[in-house]
Amino acid sequence: MTYAKTAEALARLTPEEYRVTQQNGTERPFTGAYDHHFEPGIYVDIVSGEPLFASSDKFDSGCGWPAFARPIDDAHVVELHDSTHGMIRTEVRSQHGDSHLGHVFPDGPRALGGLRYCINSASLRFIPKAQMEAEGYGEWLDRVG
Repeated sequence: MTYAKTAEALARLTPEEYRVTQQNGTERPFTGAYDHHFEPGIYVDIVSGEPLFASSDKFDSGCGWPAFARPIDDAHVVELHDSTHGMIRTEVRSQHGDSHLGHVFPDGPRALGGLRYCINSASLRFIPKAQMEAEGYGEWLDRVG
C-alpha cells in the first residue's frame, strides 16, 4: 500500500481536521471522537492512510485526547523538537502525510514503556478490526489483539 499526502485527501478534510493536521492545531480537550474510544482496530493518518497506532496500545490517560503507549510502526511517525507556546515538547507527525498528530510525553504508564503519545482525534481515522483486511491493513491484525 502506498501512503501519500494528495490534493484529493486534503480536499476531503473538515475545517477542523485541516486546522489540526496542516496548521499544527490542537483540538479542545475532551472533544475528540477517539478520546474514550476503545474498540479493537487501528488508527491511521486521516490524510495519507498510513497506520499510526493500534487499539492494543491505547490507554485512558485522562488528559482529554487519545493516548497511546507507542506507534504501531516507528517508520510511520516522526518526532520533532517543538518550542512553541513557551514550552519544550516533542511534536509527533506522520512520515508520509506530514500531518501534525500531537505530542509525546514521558509520563505514560511504566508498564507500557513510560511514553504517552497524546494525539488529536482530528488527525486520525479509525479502522475497526473487522474491516482491516478489506481496507488493506491485514498485516497489522496481530497488533490489535
